[in-house]
Amino acid sequence: MLAKRAAPGRAHGAANRVRIIGGHYRRRLLDFPDSAGLRPTPDRVRETLFNWLGQDLPGWTCLDLFAGSGALGFEAASRGAARVIMIERDLKAIGALEKNRDVLGATQVDVRRADALAWLENSRDTFDLIFVDPPFDSGLAATVLADLARHLKTGGQAYIEQAAPVIAPAGLIIYRSGRAGRSHFALLIKE
Repeated sequence: MLAKRAAPGRAHGAANRVRIIGGHYRRRLLDFPDSAGLRPTPDRVRETLFNWLGQDLPGWTCLDLFAGSGALGFEAASRGAARVIMIERDLKAIGALEKNRDVLGATQVDVRRADALAWLENSRDTFDLIFVDPPFDSGLAATVLADLARHLKTGGQAYIEQAAPVIAPAGLIIYRSGRAGRSHFALLIKE
C-alpha cells in the first residue's frame, strides 16, 4: 500500500507543522498558525539550501525577514548560528515563534514584531546570512534585494525565495539557484 504524501504545510500528517531537518533540534516539530501567505519552505528546499551552505553555521549571525513559521531561522539556530533575529509583523505568528523558541530552548533566537521593510531600512546591523522569504506573490523580495548588500558582511550570503526567478542586484552575485514547483530560490553572495 502506498503511503499518502502530507499536504503542503504539514509535517507527519499534522496541519500547520514544519520539521527541523538537521542540527541540534533535528526532527523537532514546530507549530505555526493559519495565516494568508504563510507557507514554510519545504523540507527538500531547506535541505538543498543547507547543503549549499555547508550544513553547519558555527558562530554565524543570521536574519530571518518575514519569518512566518520560522523554519529557516530555527534551522539556522539548530545548525550552530550564534544569533538569529526573526522579523515578523503578524501577531499570531509572533506568538508561535516565541512559543517554539521557548520549547526548543533556542536562546540565540531573538523574535521581533516589526514590518520587515521598515526594520531593514532602520537597521545598521550586518549579517553572515539573511533569509528573504516574504508572502508568496507579494513582490516584496525584489524591494528588499535592492538594499540588501549593505546588511551583509563581506562574503555574506542571502537566501531569496519568491514566485519569479531571482535577479541579483549590484553588489551581489548568484551562487546557486533552483526551482520547486512555482517557487524560485537562490543563494546570493556579497562580492
